[in-house]
Amino acid sequence: MTRWRQRMAEDRLVALLQESLATATRTGAAKPADFTRVIVDTIVQPRAIAHPTDAKLLFRAREHLVRHAKQFKRANRALAARVHVQQPKQRGQKIFSLHAPEVECIGKGKAHRPYEFGVKVSVATPIQRCRGGQFVAHVAALPGNPYGGHTLATVVPEITRQIGVSLQRVIADAGYRGHNAPKGRGLSVFTSGQKRGVTDKIKRELRRRSAVEPVIGHLKSGHRMDRNHLFANAQNGAVQ
Repeated sequence: MTRWRQRMAEDRLVALLQESLATATRTGAAKPADFTRVIVDTIVQPRAIAHPTDAKLLFRAREHLVRHAKQFKRANRALAARVHVQQPKQRGQKIFSLHAPEVECIGKGKAHRPYEFGVKVSVATPIQRCRGGQFVAHVAALPGNPYGGHTLATVVPEITRQIGVSLQRVIADAGYRGHNAPKGRGLSVFTSGQKRGVTDKIKRELRRRSAVEPVIGHLKSGHRMDRNHLFANAQNGAVQ
């Protein structure tokens, strides 16, 4: 599966998603208008690594250095050196796994799991359930652990380009306050708890915001997005 994913690359997988939505439209399972109003949320897709501790990382770094004692590799030397100098509560970029240095520590504020180690992912689904079910309109990795409210500048143009319709409305949770969505083009963004400019129809749509949660649950439990076993993108470090 990993080799197949790398051969396909991101552009061809986007084409598969586009064809899936086009097929849904042709068969009547969805209408183009269904995708003009979407719910957007971010999740964390954990990487397939053991829970990182500083002692374990130092031990693994020592193993790497000893293993390559006679023929050092620059990458292993550099990673081991970074592990050696980093601090337990260091802010900014930090190594959490020697075999997956692109992994990021993302705080989610959950009582049972305050931190997750992987990459942030954006998921969009139509506000209203389509005739054929609740479709995924867009999904994309967001490397660099960006603030959720500042991802719409990237996500909104991608959704428009991929599904071929202009977005009219985006519904998001309160974490998207102060968003940076593109101005104009007839697009409006509403967040949970917002009062200004909220009509009765928009109130009903805001109550539908939680419809994205079961979609995320199905992606994680039924479509193997709960843990990423693939390699990182060599160009930008993004987990694919």
